[in-house]
Amino acid sequence: MKCVRIAAAVVLSIMMTMALAGCASNDYKPELGSPQVEPPTIGEEGTLRVGVNTSKSPLAGMGNDRIIGIDVDIAAALADELGLKLSLEDVGTSPDTALEEGSVDIVMGIDKSDSDAGFWLSAEYLPTGVAVFATEGSNAAVPKKDDGSKIAAQVSSKSAWAVTNAFGDSALESANDLSSAISELASGQVDYLASDAVIGMYAANRAGTPVEIVALIDSASGYCIGASSENIALQSAVADALSTLLNNGTIGVIEQKWLGSLLDLSTTPTAEVTPEKTDNADEPTGDADATAQSSAATAA
Repeated sequence: MKCVRIAAAVVLSIMMTMALAGCASNDYKPELGSPQVEPPTIGEEGTLRVGVNTSKSPLAGMGNDRIIGIDVDIAAALADELGLKLSLEDVGTSPDTALEEGSVDIVMGIDKSDSDAGFWLSAEYLPTGVAVFATEGSNAAVPKKDDGSKIAAQVSSKSAWAVTNAFGDSALESANDLSSAISELASGQVDYLASDAVIGMYAANRAGTPVEIVALIDSASGYCIGASSENIALQSAVADALSTLLNNGTIGVIEQKWLGSLLDLSTTPTAEVTPEKTDNADEPTGDADATAQSSAATAA
């Protein structure tokens, strides 16, 4: 019986992976169940309208004239769980406006730590935070200020600011883009790489550079789904569906597809931070990387 259960689990995993691969290419057309929500809870009969930010790859980006990414796959699975078709809209950096105007039912990729928006947020479906990466198997220690470590980060990014704020200007090795920073880590020119955990893991996986996260700079956060604060019925339906996708491993399969492995920051240590700056006025608000985003466009 145990062997049967294991075999069934393997088959389910393979089928799920194939289905999710179809999600990314917009070829996945699941047989829908009964709709779990209807208008006016959603704006269009039989369809979940989802807002994403296509400048926030690998959560969402353009590939072959289609919107693809982690959030797209999760949105497709969420719509399927609710018995609905999926409609995507690029809402850019204005998810609050899209929800207020009613052009979408929910928005994806909302960082809980960055959001002061006046709308409801779900539980976190993907962890994130500014992470310090080392080459896999290097047994690298958590870096400390004044230990002589060199940490590569994309110039003018949130991660570069975090490095200088925590470890001092001398620790930062600025790179023109994330790909260059990853190359410097792979070649041993630097000891560490600093990047948003999701973007860094994705870009390193695409580059074929095995890495591991050794520390976080500041505490971990997570990406959430947003919905109108007044739409209690939709909040409940989304929360239940998301819980199912987290518990049955669907979101884990999506993570592995895009990042190469599951991303768990729950036990990752936080680097000891000795801020050199007390004025955060110049802190960048994003960690977008042009190279990571352009490579997302060709991801399967």
